[in-house]
Amino acid sequence: MGNLQHVAIYLAAAVLAVALMKRLGFAAVLGYLLAGIAIGPFGLALIDDASSARHLAEFGVVLLLFVIGLELQPSRLWALRRPIFGMGSAQVLICGLLLAAGAWWSGLSGPVALVVGGGLAMSSTAFVLQMLAEKHELATHHGRASFAILLFQDLAVIPLLAVLPLLAAPTVSASASPLAGVLKLVGVVLGLVVVSRVVLRPLFAAVAATRVSELFTATALLVVVATAAVMEAAGLSVTLGAFLAGVLLADSEYRHELEARIAPFEGLLLGLFFISVGMSANLGLVLAQPLTLAALVVGLMGVKFGAVYAIARGFGQSHRHGLHLAAALAQGGEFAFILFGVMRESGVLAGNRAELLMLVVSLSMALTPLLYALAGRYGRQASDDARPFDAVDQTEHQVVIAGFGRFGQITARILSALQIPFTALELDPEQVDMGQRFGAKSYYGDASSLELLQAARVGEAKFVVLAIDDPEASVRTAETLRRHFPDVQILARARNRRHVYRLLDLGITDIQRETFHSSLLLTEHLLTGLGLSPRQARRAVTAFRHHDEQALAAGHAIYKDDAKLVQSTREAADELRALFEGDARLRDGRPE
Repeated sequence: MGNLQHVAIYLAAAVLAVALMKRLGFAAVLGYLLAGIAIGPFGLALIDDASSARHLAEFGVVLLLFVIGLELQPSRLWALRRPIFGMGSAQVLICGLLLAAGAWWSGLSGPVALVVGGGLAMSSTAFVLQMLAEKHELATHHGRASFAILLFQDLAVIPLLAVLPLLAAPTVSASASPLAGVLKLVGVVLGLVVVSRVVLRPLFAAVAATRVSELFTATALLVVVATAAVMEAAGLSVTLGAFLAGVLLADSEYRHELEARIAPFEGLLLGLFFISVGMSANLGLVLAQPLTLAALVVGLMGVKFGAVYAIARGFGQSHRHGLHLAAALAQGGEFAFILFGVMRESGVLAGNRAELLMLVVSLSMALTPLLYALAGRYGRQASDDARPFDAVDQTEHQVVIAGFGRFGQITARILSALQIPFTALELDPEQVDMGQRFGAKSYYGDASSLELLQAARVGEAKFVVLAIDDPEASVRTAETLRRHFPDVQILARARNRRHVYRLLDLGITDIQRETFHSSLLLTEHLLTGLGLSPRQARRAVTAFRHHDEQALAAGHAIYKDDAKLVQSTREAADELRALFEGDARLRDGRPE
């Protein structure tokens, strides 16, 4: 089979598997792994040997570490210094030592066991951050802690990568001590620092001045390849070189442009790398050693879950956030594939052991979403039992604000400035604590809970400002308010049109779409910048607003029928275009 057919198979398998995983709610990396398993020798055997693509795929790992390095700005490290260097170092050290002890007990030598333990202590940066982003939990307590620990894990990659050449060279003469290797590493790093200051920034400035985007992309790739080549010539890890190149450019003015140029290559080649990993996964081990494999997966995830939970509690995290954090970081990471692959090829780790460990990491990734869901369910129940809601002051307030996020806080600030008392309710304890630090009094609790609403004396209020960000939680709260407090007037914030329709179903008519008016204001400024007079711009925006409000009202009766709603939306767009074309002052663009 020719190379072109191989490329077609790789791409088809990736597209189908990744699309299926995303539809099922899993991360893309699992799709790539499954694609590799499907087309590999233990699947359909469409491609017998992954070595043809492995060298190209490994360059994706090089680019990944370069992009990770670009994210490690000194200012970012300093802002998160306590969780990064506190929780992060504790996680890597404790998990690494526990897992290294298990590796040593299984028969590995001390130095090799330490490296294996360190590799297994790493979690999947791409997997965890994507999972949290999809659940909108990156800004939560456990989301920020996860990011901080993953950031420290990226830093911990450096010593692990640096020690590999020393482990892989047992035949080196006695004069070549580990100290010589460390000194060589320090010398190369210092050289890279000097080159980055003296050469790279002026180089990128000159290339940027040409305004040829392809040339900037080529230069970025050249920097990565050249740095990796220098490290390889010095007998050091090429991935370490790429990582250091990214760190050295993290504070440059070209960081975002570099990341944007590298990201497409990194994503595609890293996907190919995971496909090659899936192809090399020895599924025969599942049948040959099922109990051993199950014990290793449970041991890995159990050790990491228990250690991370204990660390989280020790650093002041709540029980609920500790469970979320532990479940999110319980799996092995993509760095383990890199590390064990290098150790296998260099002879440091026997091939069957490396394949077994790679399979363990893959299965731990597959089980993480289930573990995270279970931890979330148990953590929510435990949190509700421990703190159902804060005690609300028995003071009669005319306004209750349900949802104290970015929307509700603006309402609260204006009311405070006018010395109008209110009661604010918020489910996220971080928002409550942050608001209280800035002098805004709010109370923790689920606003859809009847008990909390009664404690907040909603029945004595005149208005409830429904400012909850999540549409599902907003509708639940609106249903509770309508059922038990029908006389209270509700002013609601809606996230989108469907959210508006669901609130209208409950009889709530005073609804504001959260980005609608700001979008109209921005468009009015845009139109004046394009040459329309202020009156023409205001006329166009006003006409659109009236037409859109009419279309929104008309769509309420059919919003549950997607086909009719799509057809109605298209007809409304045609009507709006005809309306503007019929207005000569807007059509001709003549100043009034």
